[in-house]
Amino acid sequence: MKCREGCGACCIAPSISTPIPGMPNGKPAGERCVQLSVEGLCGLFGKPERPAVCGAFQADPEVCGSSREEAIRLIGWWEKMTAA
Repeated sequence: MKCREGCGACCIAPSISTPIPGMPNGKPAGERCVQLSVEGLCGLFGKPERPAVCGAFQADPEVCGSSREEAIRLIGWWEKMTAA
């Protein structure tokens, strides 16, 4: 599956524990990344300062569903199920 351009669910729903430019402590689940544009695009895409976890994310119907809203719900569910 290819990412839905402008979705941004993966930049909102999951927590990110590594530093992000503008968010030195990472971000909690459900909080919008400061690097996510109003168009729903990553401001760090293709840049070396992009967190490795973001670059490794692979869109998949099981995680992303069929819409942005479903992706936020599913990624949030995965976040809760895998929280330590």
